[in-house]
Amino acid sequence: MSTLDHPAVAKVAAALREAGLDRCADGIRILDDDVKTAALAAAALDVEVGAIANSLVFKAWHGDEDRPLLALTSGAHRADTAWLAELTGADRIGRADPDFVRAHTGQPIGGVAPVGHPRRLDTLVDRYLARYDVVWAAAGHPKSLFPVTYADLVILTGGTAADVSGKEDDPAS
Repeated sequence: MSTLDHPAVAKVAAALREAGLDRCADGIRILDDDVKTAALAAAALDVEVGAIANSLVFKAWHGDEDRPLLALTSGAHRADTAWLAELTGADRIGRADPDFVRAHTGQPIGGVAPVGHPRRLDTLVDRYLARYDVVWAAAGHPKSLFPVTYADLVILTGGTAADVSGKEDDPAS
Protein backbone atom coordinates (compact mmCIF):
# COMPACT_ATOMS: atom_id res chain seq x y z
CA MET A 1 0.00 0.00 0.00
CA SER A 2 1.38 3.42 -0.90
CA THR A 3 1.18 6.25 1.59
CA LEU A 4 -1.38 7.98 -0.64
CA ASP A 5 -3.65 4.96 -0.06
CA HIS A 6 -3.14 5.13 3.72
CA PRO A 7 -6.59 5.31 5.42
CA ALA A 8 -5.81 8.57 7.28
CA VAL A 9 -4.54 10.26 4.09
CA ALA A 10 -7.62 9.03 2.22
CA LYS A 11 -9.85 10.56 4.94
CA VAL A 12 -8.02 13.88 4.65
CA ALA A 13 -8.37 13.85 0.84
CA ALA A 14 -12.09 13.05 1.18
CA ALA A 15 -12.60 15.85 3.71
CA LEU A 16 -10.82 18.30 1.40
CA ARG A 17 -12.98 17.23 -1.57
CA GLU A 18 -16.15 17.42 0.53
CA ALA A 19 -15.19 21.01 1.41
CA GLY A 20 -14.80 21.82 -2.30
CA LEU A 21 -11.02 21.98 -2.06
CA ASP A 22 -10.17 19.50 -4.82
CA ARG A 23 -7.02 21.49 -5.63
CA CYS A 24 -5.78 20.82 -2.09
CA ALA A 25 -6.64 17.11 -2.26
CA ASP A 26 -4.97 16.86 -5.68
CA GLY A 27 -1.94 18.65 -4.22
CA ILE A 28 -1.25 16.09 -1.48
CA ARG A 29 2.45 15.30 -1.63
CA ILE A 30 3.97 12.10 -0.36
CA LEU A 31 7.60 12.59 0.56
CA ASP A 32 10.36 9.99 0.73
CA ASP A 33 10.96 10.50 4.45
CA ASP A 34 8.89 11.36 7.51
CA VAL A 35 8.69 15.11 8.14
CA LYS A 36 7.59 15.18 11.78
CA THR A 37 8.89 18.72 12.37
CA ALA A 38 8.24 22.03 10.65
CA ALA A 39 11.94 22.35 9.85
CA LEU A 40 12.04 18.96 8.11
CA ALA A 41 8.83 19.70 6.19
CA ALA A 42 10.09 23.13 5.10
CA ALA A 43 13.40 21.68 3.93
CA ALA A 44 11.66 18.89 1.98
CA LEU A 45 9.36 21.39 0.25
CA ASP A 46 11.94 24.17 -0.10
CA VAL A 47 9.68 26.71 1.64
CA GLU A 48 10.10 28.97 4.67
CA VAL A 49 9.51 27.21 7.98
CA GLY A 50 6.81 29.80 8.76
CA ALA A 51 4.72 28.44 5.86
CA ILE A 52 4.34 25.09 7.60
CA ALA A 53 1.11 24.74 9.60
CA ASN A 54 2.02 22.53 12.55
CA SER A 55 -0.97 20.63 13.89
CA LEU A 56 -0.51 20.54 17.65
CA VAL A 57 -3.06 18.69 19.72
CA PHE A 58 -3.36 19.77 23.34
CA LYS A 59 -5.48 18.65 26.28
CA ALA A 60 -7.74 21.47 27.39
CA TRP A 61 -9.16 21.07 30.90
CA HIS A 62 -12.54 22.60 31.58
CA GLY A 63 -13.36 21.66 35.17
CA ASP A 64 -13.13 17.87 35.44
CA GLU A 65 -13.41 17.37 31.69
CA ASP A 66 -10.47 17.26 29.31
CA ARG A 67 -10.99 17.67 25.59
CA PRO A 68 -8.76 18.13 22.59
CA LEU A 69 -7.69 21.51 21.27
CA LEU A 70 -6.02 21.70 17.87
CA ALA A 71 -3.64 24.62 17.40
CA LEU A 72 -2.51 25.12 13.81
CA THR A 73 0.71 26.95 14.48
CA SER A 74 3.15 28.49 12.04
CA GLY A 75 6.46 26.65 12.05
CA ALA A 76 7.93 30.04 12.99
CA HIS A 77 5.99 30.11 16.29
CA ARG A 78 5.72 28.20 19.49
CA ALA A 79 2.29 27.92 21.03
CA ASP A 80 2.02 29.46 24.49
CA THR A 81 -0.18 27.11 26.52
CA ALA A 82 -1.08 29.73 29.14
CA TRP A 83 -2.18 32.04 26.32
CA LEU A 84 -4.14 29.22 24.63
CA ALA A 85 -5.97 28.62 27.93
CA GLU A 86 -6.84 32.31 28.12
CA LEU A 87 -8.03 32.34 24.49
CA THR A 88 -10.25 29.28 24.96
CA GLY A 89 -11.46 29.76 28.53
CA ALA A 90 -9.84 26.49 29.60
CA ASP A 91 -8.63 26.08 33.17
CA ARG A 92 -5.34 24.90 31.74
CA ILE A 93 -3.79 23.48 28.58
CA GLY A 94 -1.22 20.71 28.40
CA ARG A 95 0.49 18.58 25.78
CA ALA A 96 -1.42 15.52 24.71
CA ASP A 97 0.20 12.10 24.67
CA PRO A 98 0.26 10.00 21.47
CA ASP A 99 -2.71 7.85 22.56
CA PHE A 100 -4.88 10.92 23.24
CA VAL A 101 -3.89 12.42 19.87
CA ARG A 102 -4.69 9.24 17.94
CA ALA A 103 -7.97 8.72 19.84
CA HIS A 104 -9.22 12.18 18.87
CA THR A 105 -7.73 12.53 15.39
CA GLY A 106 -7.22 8.99 14.09
CA GLN A 107 -3.75 10.17 13.07
CA PRO A 108 -0.24 9.85 14.50
CA ILE A 109 1.77 12.69 16.00
CA GLY A 110 3.90 14.08 13.18
CA GLY A 111 1.15 13.53 10.63
CA VAL A 112 -1.91 15.14 12.22
CA ALA A 113 -3.92 16.97 9.59
CA PRO A 114 -6.28 19.87 10.23
CA VAL A 115 -9.20 17.67 9.04
CA GLY A 116 -10.17 14.02 8.64
CA HIS A 117 -10.79 13.43 12.34
CA PRO A 118 -13.64 11.36 13.79
CA ARG A 119 -15.21 14.62 15.09
CA ARG A 120 -14.49 18.28 14.49
CA LEU A 121 -11.99 19.62 17.02
CA ASP A 122 -11.96 23.04 18.63
CA THR A 123 -9.27 24.72 16.55
CA LEU A 124 -7.14 27.85 16.70
CA VAL A 125 -5.34 28.92 13.51
CA ASP A 126 -2.18 31.01 13.88
CA ARG A 127 -2.66 34.41 12.21
CA TYR A 128 1.03 34.39 11.30
CA LEU A 129 0.20 31.86 8.56
CA ALA A 130 -1.76 34.57 6.71
CA ARG A 131 1.58 36.03 5.55
CA TYR A 132 1.97 33.20 3.07
CA ASP A 133 0.08 32.71 -0.19
CA VAL A 134 0.28 28.96 0.41
CA VAL A 135 0.78 27.09 3.65
CA TRP A 136 1.48 23.38 3.97
CA ALA A 137 -0.29 21.12 6.45
CA ALA A 138 0.11 17.45 7.26
CA ALA A 139 -2.26 15.12 5.45
CA GLY A 140 -2.73 12.35 8.03
CA HIS A 141 0.66 10.61 7.77
CA PRO A 142 4.20 11.78 8.68
CA LYS A 143 5.24 11.66 5.00
CA SER A 144 2.25 13.61 3.66
CA LEU A 145 1.49 17.31 3.24
CA PHE A 146 -1.02 19.38 1.30
CA PRO A 147 -1.08 23.01 0.16
CA VAL A 148 -3.85 25.34 1.31
CA THR A 149 -4.45 29.06 1.72
CA TYR A 150 -4.76 30.54 5.18
CA ALA A 151 -8.34 31.65 4.49
CA ASP A 152 -9.32 28.17 3.34
CA LEU A 153 -7.61 26.64 6.38
CA VAL A 154 -9.70 28.75 8.75
CA ILE A 155 -12.92 27.91 6.89
CA LEU A 156 -12.03 24.24 6.44
CA THR A 157 -11.43 23.70 10.16
CA GLY A 158 -14.15 26.01 11.43
CA GLY A 159 -11.27 27.41 13.45
CA THR A 160 -10.68 30.73 15.11
CA ALA A 161 -7.86 32.98 13.94
CA ALA A 162 -5.53 33.71 16.86
CA ASP A 163 -2.02 34.79 17.77
CA VAL A 164 -1.16 31.42 19.30
CA SER A 165 2.24 32.49 20.61
CA GLY A 166 0.67 35.29 22.64
CA LYS A 167 3.04 37.71 20.93
CA GLU A 168 1.72 39.03 17.63
CA ASP A 169 4.32 38.95 14.84
CA ASP A 170 7.03 37.58 17.14
CA PRO A 171 8.23 34.27 15.68
CA ALA A 172 10.29 32.00 17.88
CA SER A 173 13.93 31.94 17.01
